[in-house]
Amino acid sequence: MAETSSIKPQSGSLLISEPYQGDPNFERSVVLLCNHSEEEGTFGLVLNRISNLKLTDVVDVYSESFEAELGIGGPVQANTLHYIHNMPDLPDAVQLSENLYWGGDFETLRTLIGSGRVPVTAIRFFLGYSGWTPGQLQEEIDRNVWIVNNIAADKLFNLEADSLWRNILRDMGGKYKVLSNYPVDPRLN
Repeated sequence: MAETSSIKPQSGSLLISEPYQGDPNFERSVVLLCNHSEEEGTFGLVLNRISNLKLTDVVDVYSESFEAELGIGGPVQANTLHYIHNMPDLPDAVQLSENLYWGGDFETLRTLIGSGRVPVTAIRFFLGYSGWTPGQLQEEIDRNVWIVNNIAADKLFNLEADSLWRNILRDMGGKYKVLSNYPVDPRLN
């Protein structure tokens, strides 16, 4: 398995699951870390699990034509709504990396969506989240459950969810490119 302990996770990092992780919630997943603290724990969103719902199925955004998909951010509190975007002027948004933000004032966002000023390609919505208690994520990284990538977050709006895991690993090159080609079920290889 990949050596990952030398790269430390931080807010804005991506966690890429090892090919045969074994947890159905995170199998071949890519998780964006929105908040990471050694003292408080970690909050993240699975980026490549899409539900069969649209945003307008769960909340009124003052626009019937805004057809944003809803991702499954993780197994924790599936009744909560979270979002990432590339809108630096959204009040209260937290900058995770260059041109990537988490959250922000939802009422302002709804108004912007309703007025047609937010393209569906500028934002991604998620139900639920992924969480780790203090020290838990580092233990999983040390056990080679996750590969940490601190430089790929700028690609999130340019890659399709269903190929995100494979494309991020491939772009990392070397041994990670090899991992990107592992079959889903090695018995069928």
